[in-house]
Order: sequence, then structure tokens, then C-alpha cells
Amino acid sequence: MVRVEAIPLNQIRRPLYRQNDQAKVQALMESIREIGQQEPIDVLEVDGQYYGFSGCHRFEACTKLGQETILCRVRKAPRSVLQRHLA
Repeated sequence: MVRVEAIPLNQIRRPLYRQNDQAKVQALMESIREIGQQEPIDVLEVDGQYYGFSGCHRFEACTKLGQETILCRVRKAPRSVLQRHLA
């Protein structure tokens, strides 16, 4: 079951580093500033913790804008699913 909700940015762990395209981040910042975040990022909820593996540019844009929360599509998953994402 998937739900959509605003989650505090500081509660989302991003275990895999990714180099973002700063021009894309800047464009997203302008869009989010004007019309808000349109597309949620996907996060896994494992044992009450949130893990983000996609939406890297949106995550960075919201962070740089000083937003406290980000719109997320949340899917509960067991630790075994998390381990597959980290492999």
C-alpha cells in the first residue's frame, strides 16, 4: 500500500550518494517556488525510518529552498527490500 504525505526532510535518510545536475536543481527550485512541488519523491519506510533513493534533484531543491518537508510517496517495506536497494 502506498500513501502520499509530507515528511520532514531531516527524517529521510539518503544512503546512496548521487552527483546532481545543478542546472536541473536550479530549475526545480524556481518551479517549486512558483507552483509548489508537483511530483512526490519515492521513499521506503522500514521499521519507522524513511529511506530515499530517487528524487535526488527534488530533494536537493527543497533543501536549498529551506523547506522543512517534502511530498513523498511512501511504501512500507521489510528490511530485506532495503538491503536490495543498498546492494
